[in-house]
Amino acid sequence: MNRSRLLKLGVSSCLLGEAVRFDGNHKLDAYITGTLGRFFDFVSICPEVAIGLGVPRPAIRLEGDPVHPRLVGVHDKSLDATDAMNAFSARQLQTLDELSGYILKNRSPSCGMERVKVYGEHGQVRYGSGLFARALMTAYPLLPVEEEGRLGDPDLRDNFLERVFAFRRWQNLLATGLTTRALLHFHTIHKLSLMAHEAEAYRELGRMMAAAGKRPLAQLADEYIEAFMRALRNPATTKRQTNVLHHLMGYLKNSLQREDKVELLEIIEAYRQEQIPLVVPITLLKHHFRHYPHPYVAEQVYLNPPPEEMLLRRGGV
Repeated sequence: MNRSRLLKLGVSSCLLGEAVRFDGNHKLDAYITGTLGRFFDFVSICPEVAIGLGVPRPAIRLEGDPVHPRLVGVHDKSLDATDAMNAFSARQLQTLDELSGYILKNRSPSCGMERVKVYGEHGQVRYGSGLFARALMTAYPLLPVEEEGRLGDPDLRDNFLERVFAFRRWQNLLATGLTTRALLHFHTIHKLSLMAHEAEAYRELGRMMAAAGKRPLAQLADEYIEAFMRALRNPATTKRQTNVLHHLMGYLKNSLQREDKVELLEIIEAYRQEQIPLVVPITLLKHHFRHYPHPYVAEQVYLNPPPEEMLLRRGGV
């Protein structure tokens, strides 16, 4: 595999096995380094080491207003790393345009995406985001971001990976040149994916594309990708997936024999009742479309993702 062509993921350094934790340890994540490492190049960042706090270092935490907290020492009250962290974040974020996603260390006062403890003046605890994580998500609102702990949930992991690969396709589109035709093609190949996530977004984005050629292209593209990535963050439910499977079956209604239709309906129903995973009806549909190809279905990412995406998602690895 040509590693120069791999997608790039930002990752908190400790998750890659680097001994950069405050206590001199690491938080090696075998799924990230083992499975994802076969398909992604990692950009390793430890904001706390980068601002010179050292290893080992005094424990730090967030205090004050959860929206604008201070990053201070737990025991050393003279330690305030807020300004240094904010300055580092501003510099570092200018170098991350090539990333297609980011995996953060949960509960970290610098890298935690959400539910990071923020201590009030009288010991009360509220929750916010780590300073670097907040800056990252503000600077790159479209970038797929997830915490390593949540990747243990198969549905959240699949959702994150789907967003990463979709965002990379968008980056490739922009790199090759934004045109009305390219934008329409991007929308077309993701129609069934959108349908699985949010029916209203599917209709909204369809209306946007109906205006292609009538509005400034750059403005339309910005509005489109913001709504597109927001829609993908909405989990694909079993009910919506079932609707997509029935929709796909409609393209085979004049081709399949009765016994094949009955079998396919039974498999879809078994998925709807959560007796089998999604990969089973998907595999059967792909089998039938190999015998009865349809040009629209053939280009749908939902049914025909790139090999590396297919391997990583839906329990492939």
